[in-house]
Amino acid sequence: MEGKASLKERELRVNQFQQDPTKRVFLISLKAGGTGLNLTAADYVYILDPWWNPAVENQAIDRCYRMGQKINVIAYRMICKDTVEEKIVRLQESKSKLAGEVIAEGDSFFGELDGDTMLALFD
Repeated sequence: MEGKASLKERELRVNQFQQDPTKRVFLISLKAGGTGLNLTAADYVYILDPWWNPAVENQAIDRCYRMGQKINVIAYRMICKDTVEEKIVRLQESKSKLAGEVIAEGDSFFGELDGDTMLALFD
C-alpha cells in the first residue's frame, strides 16, 4: 500500500489483512504505514527502507503492537553492507544514543554541552 491510497482503499486492505488468514503479506511504505493503522495480524515486520528518524521505523513496527495482539512480533531490518542504508542506520544509532543521554542526564546535561554538540542536537 502506498501513501496515495484513498482512505477507503486503506481501510479495505487493512481489514482484509486483519481478517483473512489467507492474506499473509502486507507490503506498505514506512510513511504510509507509520501512523493510524492497526496490523495485529502481523507477526513479522521487515524494514527494507530505513528512515533518517528512528522514531518513524519504531512507529511502523508499533502498528503490530496494539491492543488485541496475541502473538510475539519479530522485527527485522534488512541492511546491506557498505550502502547508504548502512550509513542511515549508523546515524539513527547516534541520534538514539544522544537522545538517551539527554533524557538520562536531565536538565543539568545541557549545561555540560559544548557548542558543536549543542548544534548536533538540531541536525
